[in-house]
Amino acid sequence: MIRYRPIAQTDVARPKDALPLAGGWCWFDRVEVLTRAGSQGLLPARELPSGIADRLTTVRPPIVGLTMDAPRLMGILNVTPDSFSDGGRFADDEAALAQASLLAEHSDILDIGGESTRPGAAEVDPAEECARTAPLIAALRQGGLATPISIDTRKSTVAQAAIAAGASMVNDVAALTYDPALGPLVAAARLPVCLMHAQGAPATMQADPRYDDVLLDVYDYLEGRVAAAEATGIARDRIIVDPGIGFGKTVAHNLALIRGLSLFHGLGCPILLGASRKRFIGEVGEAPDTDRRGPGTIAVTLAGIAQGVQFHRVHDSAEARQAVRLWMAAAQG
Repeated sequence: MIRYRPIAQTDVARPKDALPLAGGWCWFDRVEVLTRAGSQGLLPARELPSGIADRLTTVRPPIVGLTMDAPRLMGILNVTPDSFSDGGRFADDEAALAQASLLAEHSDILDIGGESTRPGAAEVDPAEECARTAPLIAALRQGGLATPISIDTRKSTVAQAAIAAGASMVNDVAALTYDPALGPLVAAARLPVCLMHAQGAPATMQADPRYDDVLLDVYDYLEGRVAAAEATGIARDRIIVDPGIGFGKTVAHNLALIRGLSLFHGLGCPILLGASRKRFIGEVGEAPDTDRRGPGTIAVTLAGIAQGVQFHRVHDSAEARQAVRLWMAAAQG
């Protein structure tokens, strides 16, 4: 199988024959041709098969009212006692409401989760996960918060309660493979869903993860999950894909995925990058304390934006917003 990775550019000196990348802020005039035998070199973008060119260039429709012509920040709010970065800080109702308000000032969408999916994490009972998330979402809506809310869950009962409380999107780290009822629920509700790649369950995913070719393996998996979601009745224009940085990946795997992020535009869906404060940032950036991984997170976020990635899941939305504004201002002239 041949895959095509667009070489994303943002320079204002744009060739006349350059193509827009996913209708966003990047353009490309070359693609790298990838097969299981390795890179086959570069091909002019104008020589792409028409179907592939359409996938790479077509404007992505809005998701939860957010257009895809600029990078979008997803603020992370974990109401858990054991998340890898901020576990326990926002488990209290008052603290969670205050943090949501702070995040909403600089985020395009909030992602609220009640079950830690850090390496080694144990599964949370659905009733407990519902109790952590649905009342918080309801309180935010009752308090007048208009920012879109995503529920970060693998479970249909949790998603259903969150949707009833005011969530407008589902973010599933299991890509609809954990709970067979979640896909039909999302389809019936006509809501967007983010499908993420993970190798193994959270409890065991970092136990010697291996791939034949991590970039192509993750791409092929997500291609299959997009097709499965469509088969349940979820339209492709309501699907976001996430390569799952840190979920069953070594440092080398994560860096290979970040270098090759533009490949995932070939799926015809917006891309979400969730690298905020993750362990590989601490290892590469020599920052063992998760609270000191903000600069590294911004570096990875900007690397994704340079490849046209539309959604960026971050803990520090104010800092990320400032960085994105400066990057976009410099890139667009």
